[in-house]
Amino acid sequence: MDEARARKVLVKAGVVSGPGRDAELLALGENAVFAVGDLVVKVGRDAELLERAQRELRVAVWLAEAGVPAVRAAEPEAVLVEGHPVTLWHRLPEPVRPAEPRDLAGLLRLVHALPAPGFALPPRELLGGVERWLRLAGDAIDPADAAFLRERRDGFAAAVAALTPHLPPGPIHGDALPRNVHVGPDGPVLVDLETFSADLREHDLVVMALSRDRYGLPAEAYDSFTESYGWDVREWEGCSVLRGARETASCAWVAQHAPGNPKALAEFKRRVASLRDEDPTVRWHPF
Repeated sequence: MDEARARKVLVKAGVVSGPGRDAELLALGENAVFAVGDLVVKVGRDAELLERAQRELRVAVWLAEAGVPAVRAAEPEAVLVEGHPVTLWHRLPEPVRPAEPRDLAGLLRLVHALPAPGFALPPRELLGGVERWLRLAGDAIDPADAAFLRERRDGFAAAVAALTPHLPPGPIHGDALPRNVHVGPDGPVLVDLETFSADLREHDLVVMALSRDRYGLPAEAYDSFTESYGWDVREWEGCSVLRGARETASCAWVAQHAPGNPKALAEFKRRVASLRDEDPTVRWHPF
């Protein structure tokens, strides 16, 4: 789905008139995200994302009822427009500053204190997309590298299933990074709720540990995260297993961009080499 297609869906949905020029494109990925007046409109890539869009709206309502600061839905239901799920959200005020790791930690503490909602949340399928991403990479990557990642995926899937958690399992955000926090005049707010899951709470904490070890997050920023949350997941014996699973998924995710993108291919090769060499000190670059 490209921007032009998404704008046509906006018009068909009655969100804007004309060719959708009144909508400002904020992001284009699995969803095209537009600002339209005091609303944000998300247009999903295809009909397969409808269930996820509906669940994200239910999560938003549930978080509102629980008093967790999070983005709020403007309409309770997603609609399918020409094969694309469309959801409406209240637009947040302009940020007063960039989100910091400690802001994320405070919100995660609130989420992790919640009991399960009255509807089903899926498990966090960290490794579920590996096969699709490798298939999309096709001949752009070395078949030996693809086989290596498939073997890692299978090994870590079994290891994750056997973990004994330190924290009680329950609702998690699923993609716990500062980029998914918006700091407005009233404080930090959680956004991008589509990966909410029911699983090990440690999933949300390993993300920041990996940011420190692989992506160059300063040690003091990570320390502010653990101090605000109240625990460092690296003290848990299962941390290396969840970290390995996430590294495997992150490596395969980059692979899908390798065809026609030399920078993605170079980053993929860097990541695979570091995993083959079992070198946790190699710096990975966000992509």
